[in-house]
Amino acid sequence: MAMKIEKLTETDSKISFAVRGITHAIANAIRRSVLEVPVLAIDTVEFYKNDSVLYDEIIAHRLGLLPLKALGPFTEQDKCSCKGKGCAKCTASLKLKAKGPCTVYASSIKAKGLEIIYKEMPIVILAPEQELELSAEARLGKSMEHAKFAPGIVWFNSFPMVKETKNPEKQNTFKLPAAEFALLQQGKSRLIPDLIGEIVECEGKFLKVEPSEEDFIFFIESFGQLKPEVIFTKTIDALNDNLEKFAKAVQKAK
Repeated sequence: MAMKIEKLTETDSKISFAVRGITHAIANAIRRSVLEVPVLAIDTVEFYKNDSVLYDEIIAHRLGLLPLKALGPFTEQDKCSCKGKGCAKCTASLKLKAKGPCTVYASSIKAKGLEIIYKEMPIVILAPEQELELSAEARLGKSMEHAKFAPGIVWFNSFPMVKETKNPEKQNTFKLPAAEFALLQQGKSRLIPDLIGEIVECEGKFLKVEPSEEDFIFFIESFGQLKPEVIFTKTIDALNDNLEKFAKAVQKAK
């Protein structure tokens, strides 16, 4: 059976779609391949002043978790012509200088070549006369290296297969209105994870909700660096690259 993809729901930060004609192993391989999608994040921080109540390491950790978006082409350091030394093609510089009393937000960071997506994210509160001054560098990385490089969250459920049953255990059934049952059949119901393997009652009919073995519903929630559909296409590209490398390794071993 050929693989088919059908978009189910979509917002600016979330998307869900049905993928038909694959196995559970392939579905899980797609989910895990999101770990190899590179995104931008702060990787090193140098402090000049820090009078705040937070240690340098805590502030550096908070900075690393700020979602960043590159405004132009960016290269992974190990693939850059500078050979990992750090240049404008693979490294972005950031600076932060603040004096209390104030709450230091992500918008206080000055940077070129990148955008801080959530500018209202707080970093630290400075009391009167307290100062914070630092410089930082951001680079592309993959979340298999560190979670701060994650582009978002990807998970999947089996597509629900609804079959009528004549001998239900009525004490264990879930009553669903017709509208929610229609969403369940389309794969759009939020209750799918809870209803798989259960019996539902709708308009006097009792139906068993069973998991499909070859159809799955994928959910992608972006952290803002990439659009959800871009995360999916890059995930598939990463999986294809790994499969090609594996095929070449097997061929070479013969």
